[in-house]
Amino acid sequence: MVSTNKIIDYESDEMTEEEMIIFFQELIDTGLAWRLQGHYGRTAASLIKRGYCNQQSARCKLIE
Repeated sequence: MVSTNKIIDYESDEMTEEEMIIFFQELIDTGLAWRLQGHYGRTAASLIKRGYCNQQSARCKLIE
């Protein structure tokens, strides 16, 4: 389950790019990306489209 603290960290811009990608992969895996406010779903869809996150598994490509 995604913790409230992670959502607060994301919304407070206190995550590195790597942490943000992992966070969104967790949101995708749990289905929360599609249930939270629209920004989360749009960002998740963008990360999937760009190849940083995967809709089907817990794997994500980290920005190098």
